[in-house]
Amino acid sequence: MKDLISFIVGKLVDHPEAIEITERDEGETIIIELRVAKEDLGKVIGKQGRTAKAMRSVLSAAAGKLEKRSRLEIVE
Repeated sequence: MKDLISFIVGKLVDHPEAIEITERDEGETIIIELRVAKEDLGKVIGKQGRTAKAMRSVLSAAAGKLEKRSRLEIVE
């Protein structure tokens, strides 16, 4: 899951070296915290949150194969 988000976000941002991803497994839920450079935050969220919503959809589909739930948190 962490590698999937890293790949997607790495293609979107101008500063891929500033990407920090933390993955926690809490029972049935996988929580992924994403931190990017401040100037890349808008690119990751997208217009009206469309990019973030799309990443959450892809993450949810991947977690479904593992029979788990997923949650993506974009942290400033």
